[in-house]
This record gives sequence, C-alpha cells and structure tokens, in this order.
Amino acid sequence: MDVLQLFDPGSSTYSYLLWNPASREAVLIDPVQDQVTRDLQLVRKLGLNLRYTLETHVHADHITGSGLLRRALNSLVLVHENSRSKCADILLKDGDQIPIGAMKIRVLHTPGHTDSDVSYLTAGIVFTGNALLIRDCGRTDYRSSDAGRLYDSITQRLFSLPDDTIIYPGYDYEGRTFSTVGDEKAHNPRVGNGISRERFISISRSLRTEPPPRIHEALPSNVRCGF
Repeated sequence: MDVLQLFDPGSSTYSYLLWNPASREAVLIDPVQDQVTRDLQLVRKLGLNLRYTLETHVHADHITGSGLLRRALNSLVLVHENSRSKCADILLKDGDQIPIGAMKIRVLHTPGHTDSDVSYLTAGIVFTGNALLIRDCGRTDYRSSDAGRLYDSITQRLFSLPDDTIIYPGYDYEGRTFSTVGDEKAHNPRVGNGISRERFISISRSLRTEPPPRIHEALPSNVRCGF
C-alpha cells in the first residue's frame, strides 16, 4: 500500500491518501473540505480510482470533504455506525475489512475521544485519528467522550499492536508526522510508560481546553458529509 500524508494548515489536520499500486484503487482518510481541489488534482495526477473516503470520527475542528469528493468522483463515504451520519454510504463496525484491490484495511473501533472513533490498520501502519496522537491523545470533554474508554482503546487495542507498527495521527500542532507503537508506549506522557487508568482519567478530567473555533459549524455539517 502506498501512502501520501497531506496537511491542512488551517486545522493542523492530516489526511492520508492510500492506494494499491497494482489496481490503482485508493482511499482518502479524513478529507478536509478546504483541500478538496488539491485532493482531486492529486487523485487525477496519480491516475487513481478513489473508491472510498474514510472518516476516523465526526470531526469538530474542520468540515469534511467527503461529500464533495463523492459528487466529483463517485467515491463512497464510510464512517462508524455511532456517528449518527445522515449521509454515509456504509456504516462501519469493529472488525470490518475494507478491500483495496487485493489489500485490506481493518477497522478498529477505538472510542473515547468520541464514541464514533475508529482507527484503520493495514500492512504495519495504523491511522489513529484523534484517539492516539504523537506524545498525546484526544481530548475527552465532548458530549460522547469517555476518558476510561479512551484509555482502554489505546492500551488494550492500539498498544497491543507490534511495537514497530507506524502510527499516523489525525493532527499534530508541532509538525511531527509519525511515530510508532513502541515509542508511544514508552514515551507518551498522557498514556504511556505504564500510567494507570485511574491516573489517566484524573488527568483528563483536570484539563481545561478551549473548544475548537469551528465546532458549531463543523459538527452538524459533518453528519451531512460536509453540507
């Protein structure tokens, strides 16, 4: 599977274009509406058939480009069944397999940041969205957040992957682009190095962060695929 990491400076969001080099079938993870022109140009330049857009969760910090990409390329929109999406073509469940030619992307339900969070696993790479970040993890102060569930998702599911599994996060404010499961297990100050579940929940509850600037626009738009 070939992977191209893309960046939206307005939200510090990473999107990921993945494709099977044999079949030229592709998926785009977490497309951003402000970058749809760029993404369309890339897909066409590389001669790809964009089969799916995959959301890691219902985003609060940007508006998805999935609806516009579906309109332009007939791609299908996939999001977890807890998303309350009014527009998705396929509602995902834990363990689902998404075919890209002869290759597969496995869906891991990793709730806690929201109840719709999923990670996507393929060929030694996991795309963790906002669940597990580089030296950090997702916030847990949204309506469907649960700090205990996020701890379990990270420590029991993501940290159970081989240590050399590459982690591609949903965003990073410091320009870091990837990590590994082993590095985050050892060095993540929020959830790594054996921190207890009780300590993680206590720290998460004590954090005070401002809501994303576009939250009131993004959430209702994203359950409608950006419209």
